[in-house]
Amino acid sequence: MSYDFDLIVLGGGPAGEKGAVQAAYFGKKVALVERAAEPGGAAVHTGTLPSKTLRETAIFLSGYRQSELYGLSIEVNEGLAVPKLLSRKNAVRELEVARIHWNLDRHNVPIVNGVARFVDAHTVEVSALGRPVRRMTAEFFLIATGSKPHQPANIPFEDEDIDDSDTVLMIDRLPKTMTIIGGGVIGCEYASMFAAMHVDVTLVESRARLLPFLDFEMGERLQAAMSGLGVDMRLGVTPGAVARTPQGIACEVTMPAADGKPGEKATIVGEKLLFAAGRSGRTEDLGLADIGVPTDKRGYIQVDHDYRTPLPSIYAAGDVIGFPALASTSMEQARVAVCHAFGFTYKRQVSHVIPYGVYTIPEVSCVGLSEENAKEQKIDYVVGRAFYRDNARGKIVGDKDGVIKMLFHRTERKLLGCHCIGDRASELVHIGQTALMLGGTVDSFIEMVFNYPTLAEMFKYAAYDALGKFATKSPTMPPALGVKDGEPLK
Repeated sequence: MSYDFDLIVLGGGPAGEKGAVQAAYFGKKVALVERAAEPGGAAVHTGTLPSKTLRETAIFLSGYRQSELYGLSIEVNEGLAVPKLLSRKNAVRELEVARIHWNLDRHNVPIVNGVARFVDAHTVEVSALGRPVRRMTAEFFLIATGSKPHQPANIPFEDEDIDDSDTVLMIDRLPKTMTIIGGGVIGCEYASMFAAMHVDVTLVESRARLLPFLDFEMGERLQAAMSGLGVDMRLGVTPGAVARTPQGIACEVTMPAADGKPGEKATIVGEKLLFAAGRSGRTEDLGLADIGVPTDKRGYIQVDHDYRTPLPSIYAAGDVIGFPALASTSMEQARVAVCHAFGFTYKRQVSHVIPYGVYTIPEVSCVGLSEENAKEQKIDYVVGRAFYRDNARGKIVGDKDGVIKMLFHRTERKLLGCHCIGDRASELVHIGQTALMLGGTVDSFIEMVFNYPTLAEMFKYAAYDALGKFATKSPTMPPALGVKDGEPLK
């Protein structure tokens, strides 16, 4: 059967762009359907890039790094802060949209604007306001429509002072107080960002700890850092109804149970409220149920390890399939899906070594096993740490609390996991990622030569720290890497 295209991609975010370009690179005829006026998806318009740009702008405007380092007392000009925040966010967005257009154009991938709905396994109808419905066929489809903020019915999002993670990017003023419901990645990022801008932030999280996927020590360090910024953390607290009152936006909460008694009720009031507790797959308009492609209660599409749905002609990748919902993994998932669809041998699986970056203040990033993972797997491990306060570059940038932590297998000496908190943590973690990918050992870091002064040099000293602990239980350690009086030779 002859089709209009070899591949039609639904959604122009990170997964959609990379999947489309991957197929076009190998000579396939590809079209990309995008419902928004411009490509980029949540990553460019409402999520990854805008929030990280706001973070950097907030750090600059608040003097977060400079105030303690140079003894400055900086007041945030509320009248100028919001316009500056939004203008920088918009500038970065426009540059990235232009790059996406350039990438699609040079691979001859046309963008068709409109909302697609499946007619059958090889056909979609694309509707756009003011234009007739267009029917398009393809041998394969890649669904990369992303996700949207979850909006529970008990929260009146029509109130101008109640936001989700999309609408908070259009703030019109800096509030004096803010309540954030949800202590996940998005909630923690915005909590630290607004706190740095001198907003009194109350963070409500029903779990007993922040970001439980992090190494426990890193999570504790992040919690301490956010408390230092002034974030009032209410952990183990269950949020309830939200309503406007004369005093502001009120959120009912249930405190943790104690001594066998139910938790007491309380009310938290803020000038603004941000709900950041979960997202849902953007699949409601695709007509998937009509063609036999199931979704779960949050709208996420179920796929196999090749990112294929129950219909062999339809694949899905990115946030629309749920966890881990990272732009970095979404791109790789789409490339793998397309390569599987057309039988390319180029890329057939996503790496098992995936870094996670949390753009709080300070940044946190990790790759590989945490201490909790190692204990669960009954792995005998050694931990090495290096502190920014002991590093020359750390002293220069004024980060006294940052840490690089590495886990090594005690007998095999191989790196098991790398965890960073502090300035540029999301960049530094890739050194650990590379070592994990290549089977690096503690000796690899000892032998490496790092630029001086750099934060990266801490990897060497974290390795030295671990080395001394190997020695206490490993008498056969090579003499060249020996110890003296219980301290590693440096």
